[in-house]
Amino acid sequence: MTSGNRHPENGRPKEQIIDSGPEAAERPPRPLPEAVRQSVVEAAAELLGALPLDEVPAPLRRFARFERRKRAKLAGQHIAALLERDEAFRARVAEAERETHPDLAAAVEDGAVPPAADPVRVAAIGYLLRPEGWADLVENARAELDRSASLTEGERAERRIAELRAELSAARASRGADIDRVRGELRDAKAEIAELRRKLHEARTKAKVERARADALAEATERELAEARDARAAAEKELRKLRARLDRAEAGAEAAKRAAREGRNIDDVRLRMLLDALVDAAQGVRRELALPSTIGRPADLVTGGEAGSPPHRALPGRALSDGDPQLLDRLLQLPGVHLVVDGYNVTKTGYGDLPLADQRSRLLSGLGGLAAQTRAEVTCVFDGAELDAPVATVAPRGVRVLFSQSGQTADELIGELVRAEPGGRAVVVVSSDREVQDAARRAGARPVPSPLLLKRLGRS
Repeated sequence: MTSGNRHPENGRPKEQIIDSGPEAAERPPRPLPEAVRQSVVEAAAELLGALPLDEVPAPLRRFARFERRKRAKLAGQHIAALLERDEAFRARVAEAERETHPDLAAAVEDGAVPPAADPVRVAAIGYLLRPEGWADLVENARAELDRSASLTEGERAERRIAELRAELSAARASRGADIDRVRGELRDAKAEIAELRRKLHEARTKAKVERARADALAEATERELAEARDARAAAEKELRKLRARLDRAEAGAEAAKRAAREGRNIDDVRLRMLLDALVDAAQGVRRELALPSTIGRPADLVTGGEAGSPPHRALPGRALSDGDPQLLDRLLQLPGVHLVVDGYNVTKTGYGDLPLADQRSRLLSGLGGLAAQTRAEVTCVFDGAELDAPVATVAPRGVRVLFSQSGQTADELIGELVRAEPGGRAVVVVSSDREVQDAARRAGARPVPSPLLLKRLGRS
């Protein structure tokens, strides 16, 4: 034989591994029973996990790291083939089995197998150890497995027959109960059907009544819609008549306005001629008395001190109450009116949370616009005691700004301004201070509360 026919593990010819040895004559005529084969493969798979990797046969090294059951499942064919042809590997597996089952292995080698021993385990140990007569052990295991299989099939058949008989008895016993239950369910179903039929009849009757009611409501709605359309047509006709009457009334009013304007124009011409005559007469008197063309105002001459009380001046507007919003507007329409404002009394009433400088600036700005609108003489008085130091205040055009002097209050300065005016001139004092209002009345001026001025400035 050539070297190419030798086994890679032990170097011996393949024919010697398969056919030589005393156990070759005792090889069983048939393959190992599946149970014996599985037991032998599991024993070899257990050994593979315990061997170092370099001692594991080359065909099985790729399975050595697998889990034992996985090795037995995936490498079963390879392990069985290697055990059949590799005596050294089979001897190592047999040695591991001898260590695991020493008594049973010794009994198998001595030919004195205990009667109670598992024939599958005995056959597996005999296959691995290969004592004399081991093939008979394998055949005995095969016969025992076949007998157990036949007995197991008979027992299964008898058990199935017994189960079927028990099921038949139970079915016969429960048939009466099932029939009674079905009959009860049938009665309940009939009763439920009858109840459903009754409810269906009631629902149909109710639906019929509701349908009739809906038809009646639809007819009534249609009649109401027709009446509403007729009423709308009548209303539109009446509206057209009213509009025609309104057009005629507006035309008559316009004609009356034209006639009034024509009559007023004649009155205006007459009044203008009278005013021109009075102006010419006044100019003649001025020339005759040699009066200057421009004169100062009384308030410009007030610097302090007391003045004689002027005669009482009756002002128009006393018929209006102090809270009437139209009061200030009516007074500002008077010719040559002098508006005297108690500055800090107004600002602290309207926006007292601002600094004093901002209060003064806001009030004076509003008074400037008011003076421009009404052409009235406006004087705003502030208390000099409220100032830490003298300030330079830029007064708007048409507004006179005065601060009370040392030792003098703003109320006293307002009184001097009122008393400085000639009798018969309209003077309005804006202040919510009761003393200032009383002093103004005594001097012949018209007092006005501060909120009225704030409202008037808010509209500007």
